[in-house]
Amino acid sequence: MDSPRERSFDELAALTARLCDAPIAVVNLIGDGRQFFKAEVGLGVRETPLESSFCVKALLEDDLLVVPDLTKDRRFDCNPLVTGDPHIRAYAGALLKTADGLAIGTLCVLDHRAREFTELQQETLLVLARQVMAQLDLRRTVADRDRRYDELQASREQLTHSDARYRTLFDSIESGFCIVEVDLGDGQAPVDYRVIEANPAFYRQTGFVEAIRGRWLREAVPDLEEHFYEIYGRVARTGEPVRFEEGSAALGRWFDVYAFRIGDATDRRIAILFNDISARRTAEEALRDLNETLEDQVEQRTAERDRMWNTSPDLMLVIDFDGVFRRVNPAWTTVLGYEPEELVGHHVNEFVMPDDHDDTIDAYQAAKAGEQPNIQNRYCHKDGSFRWIAWVAAPAGDLTYATGRDITAEKAREAELANTQDQLRQAQKMEAVGQLTGGLAHDFNNLLTGMMGNLELLQMRVARGRLDDLDRFVLAAQGAGRRAASLTQRLLAFSRRQTLDPKPTEINRLIAGMEDLLRRTVGPAIDIEVVGAGGLWPACIDAGQLENALLNLSINARDAMPDGGRLTIETANKWLDDRSGRERDLPPGQYLSICVTDTGTGMSADTIERAFEPFFTTKPLGEGTGLGLSMIYGFARQSGGQVRIYSELGIGTTICIYLPRHHGDAVLPEQEAAIATAATVGKGTVLVVDDEATIRHLIDEVLGEAGYTVIGAADGAAGLKMLQAVTQVELLITDVGLPNGMNGRQVADAARSLQPGLKVLFITGYAENAAVGNGHLEPGMELLTKPFTLEALTAKIAGMMNESSRSS
Repeated sequence: MDSPRERSFDELAALTARLCDAPIAVVNLIGDGRQFFKAEVGLGVRETPLESSFCVKALLEDDLLVVPDLTKDRRFDCNPLVTGDPHIRAYAGALLKTADGLAIGTLCVLDHRAREFTELQQETLLVLARQVMAQLDLRRTVADRDRRYDELQASREQLTHSDARYRTLFDSIESGFCIVEVDLGDGQAPVDYRVIEANPAFYRQTGFVEAIRGRWLREAVPDLEEHFYEIYGRVARTGEPVRFEEGSAALGRWFDVYAFRIGDATDRRIAILFNDISARRTAEEALRDLNETLEDQVEQRTAERDRMWNTSPDLMLVIDFDGVFRRVNPAWTTVLGYEPEELVGHHVNEFVMPDDHDDTIDAYQAAKAGEQPNIQNRYCHKDGSFRWIAWVAAPAGDLTYATGRDITAEKAREAELANTQDQLRQAQKMEAVGQLTGGLAHDFNNLLTGMMGNLELLQMRVARGRLDDLDRFVLAAQGAGRRAASLTQRLLAFSRRQTLDPKPTEINRLIAGMEDLLRRTVGPAIDIEVVGAGGLWPACIDAGQLENALLNLSINARDAMPDGGRLTIETANKWLDDRSGRERDLPPGQYLSICVTDTGTGMSADTIERAFEPFFTTKPLGEGTGLGLSMIYGFARQSGGQVRIYSELGIGTTICIYLPRHHGDAVLPEQEAAIATAATVGKGTVLVVDDEATIRHLIDEVLGEAGYTVIGAADGAAGLKMLQAVTQVELLITDVGLPNGMNGRQVADAARSLQPGLKVLFITGYAENAAVGNGHLEPGMELLTKPFTLEALTAKIAGMMNESSRSS
């Protein structure tokens, strides 16, 4: 790994690319958690991350991995090297194996086009892979030869200096060492010996002077004890080594002596090695004294432990790994009313509340596995009540020792505190409801005043015969109605109750289509930059709601930059692991992000905390409803995503919308436009089911003028009877929320059983999302949200009827 380029490997890589007709060839080594390119052609890098490696998958094969089209292989279709630069499409790799079969990398080729690799090319890869391994083995052989040569040189130097090292060692060791020659005598004369070589430590430890060397000990040291002559004579005679300790407490000196014969049976030389062990002997004696003291202390501690066992107010027990009590202390009688003999030999769960049995079993099983569990459970008192006990346990051999503390009073205090907190949360909830209803009443009263006032003026003008300039009253009333509808949608979005019409959408295309609108909205003082990620995944969303969200964010950004600035809209693909998912309150997985960043005034921490609350706004009175961000939050959450705010005062704000990736193709705007193309005059029969008579009559009037035959019913049962009576109905329009036991989806399903393939248009003013499949409708079903314009209604119906006529 990390070695420089070498010509032989570069030539092999180039030959591989040429023979396999591939633009890229790599000699890839994998180890130590990464991959390194010993040689490469056409890639331009020496290393890439292991997580995007194709060769890691090749290591799972026997000899060769060939993938003609990486986009069709689930192992690689999401690989960034496939989905992005350099857009790899085909791969073939032969394993590089050592002599014992260990795979250390690959020789591989890659292509920008999907293609097959011929049998000859695959065999070429295998042969060249063996050549790569031969080159690697050659380098290892040369390295081993150089290492052995260096070792031989070192051995020669060691031999050269061995005598000097021996002499240094001989003179510097702390152990006394000498070589003596033994005279065994003739059986009559006594044994004698003399020192022929000794190190300085010998003289230091024995007290002899160097003048003793070469002299017979009986003459030089007449008072030497006789047993030394006997011991060393026996070693010289038998060749058996001997080890003994010599010394006395009176002298305070002790030696550990080891003697052995140097040569064969004819050799009378023996070596004697001895160490001063006076300190060790002193320590042993001190240890014996200490042990006696410790035995006394152990007895004292045992007595203390017994006193603790008998007097502790906490529960103490010994339990086996099957959950059977082996021993309990007297506190069980005080706390729970049981005598020890009523507990020992019984299973713990005989005394534990049934709901806590599983946790109790888990605890002693965890102790069996070597853990130290901490649990809380409820024990039945002998009087029929229960006590909360907090346990600390630890395994010891085949048993578990545990101590339990009665926390019943603490639990009661916690419950009381929880009740107080629930009451506080309820009060806060009611305060929030008050704020919501107050803001709602204020805005709706303003809008209703506008609608009612203009309609009243319109009525007065008509009654007086003044028919000129009536359009302005109609337009004003319609404008107030549209603002009321928008307010309702924002409230539903905040509460995640709005009825969405999600479709697979290309987000970059949607933003590009809005760019001119956004530039006109923010004005010339603000520069807009759109940074769309290449290969951005599609999302299944209500495109209109996302457009509203982006428009709201752009308006907020404009208001935060009164002196101008820069607005950046950026998209990206995101892989969220467990940690990053928890940070964004999302499950791990694949998402795409749309981030809107401004260089404006920024938000304080308090503002960020309240930013998604309905009717909360920092704008002056009359300049903002406080529903924009709450609507965006509700839309993102209802779409399975999330919104996050990142801001710093005086620097700017970034608001990111995270949406789940849709696995599939997006529906392009031109496809939707083709589907929605409507004729000016309609024909066919339409069944309208709605419990609101004014809506039935409105639809009847509009569709009748357009040329359709319209029949109506007030509930599902009546609608199905009409469907049975009429020969052919081309389209069913039904409210989702219907009275008398059937909702709109149930009516549609029953109608389709009578007339298979019947087109269905759901209309709803509320979010009965579950009733219509949470936005995932069957083919031939569409959705229209109340309030709707007559133009939108006729266009939707014409599109569905035209599509029906085309399919027929």
